[in-house]
Amino acid sequence: MDAITASRSTALLTDRYELTMLQAALRSGAAHRRSVFEVFTRRLPGGRRYGVLAGTGRVLDAVEAFRFTTPQLDWLADQRVVDEPTLRYLADYRFSGDIHGYPEGEVYFPGSPLLTVEGSFAEAVILETLILSILNHDSAIAAAASRMTTAAGDRPCIEMGARRAHEGAAVAAARAAYVAGFGATSDLEAGFTYGIPTTGTAAHAFTLLHDSERDAFTAQIDSMGRGTTLLVDTYDLAEAVRTAVEVAGPGLGAVRIDSGDLTLLAHRVRRQLDELGATKTRIIVTSDLDEYAIAALAAAPVDGYGVGTSLVTGSGHPTCAMVYKLVARASGPDGELVPVAKRSAGGKTSVGGRKWAARRPDADGVAEAEVVGLGPVPAELEPHLLHVPLITAGEVVGREPLSAARERHLRAIAGLPLSATQLSKGEPVIVTEQPAAAQVAAPVGV
Repeated sequence: MDAITASRSTALLTDRYELTMLQAALRSGAAHRRSVFEVFTRRLPGGRRYGVLAGTGRVLDAVEAFRFTTPQLDWLADQRVVDEPTLRYLADYRFSGDIHGYPEGEVYFPGSPLLTVEGSFAEAVILETLILSILNHDSAIAAAASRMTTAAGDRPCIEMGARRAHEGAAVAAARAAYVAGFGATSDLEAGFTYGIPTTGTAAHAFTLLHDSERDAFTAQIDSMGRGTTLLVDTYDLAEAVRTAVEVAGPGLGAVRIDSGDLTLLAHRVRRQLDELGATKTRIIVTSDLDEYAIAALAAAPVDGYGVGTSLVTGSGHPTCAMVYKLVARASGPDGELVPVAKRSAGGKTSVGGRKWAARRPDADGVAEAEVVGLGPVPAELEPHLLHVPLITAGEVVGREPLSAARERHLRAIAGLPLSATQLSKGEPVIVTEQPAAAQVAAPVGV
């Protein structure tokens, strides 16, 4: 279970109106109607060509931990958020429905039904805020991370954004970045909780602490060994590189450059290292990198990238605009589901009905369309269905190692057209084929 949900209930990580809707539905008698909610996004942010689903495992943990404690219920009563009958319902709340959806690490497109939550209206509606909070954040980080690792090619990326984010969000960001291909994190909580490899050696403060750069390098090597990474841009770069090799010898693990013209400096440092016999010493660069800066360094003799601020803020797009909409409901606990959807002229319309999704490949096995449908699945699309069971009758069935999501993401990217890797703004790399809103009948009275 993740660091946020391991020690406390997630039940109040929600908006007040979820509970006031619940109260009104309990009073009207509609709360126990069988309902289907769907998570999707109408668009990709900023002209990106695909999205990346991350946070699914955290959603499963959070739903399991969605229990109202006595102090929480007392507070709700004191604040008069809901009435006594609603408090009694919440005291016994356990999600007993079903959740299925895209597996973590999968890519998605506008209109993809990423998650489907089915149960009574009462038990499903109050999960909205929590689910969206997790998926919108983690998927934004994963989308940025995917672009960065694609730009980096075979060179590893290290997540270093903990000091640029809320402490809980930093752990979630490290997890999402790992799903999308980052090789390690500086965040120890992320390593402890999720088993992500951790890395990190020293900052400028360590050099400034000592009477000389030589003293600092000597102390670090004595403590961490010659395979460590020395930060060489506190004072004079060329002098620092020379001192680093003198102290560590040609077996020095790596040097890190954290400022300046990284392309120019990487060439200079590589040449100097080679002249000093440190031909296998790696060069790591940091300093406000994003996917564009990483791509610009493709021809530079760089061996790895440390990325912080841009990664943990989604590289300019800190959310994915995912929504959680009621798409079908019955007239009672066991009645037939009928599609429902918003139809107002003001926009933000959606397509009602419980949906399936498949990714149709072309003759070469490359994805050509995201097909979203209602009713029976065409036989030719059955091998390409995207939904998997995650929670069945209230029990988690879809929990998996983080490595599985990471490997899935690599396969998903490999299955897209080559244009998916372009960083320039463009349309989604494949089209989404889905029923038009007008094709879905609304229930009587809607």
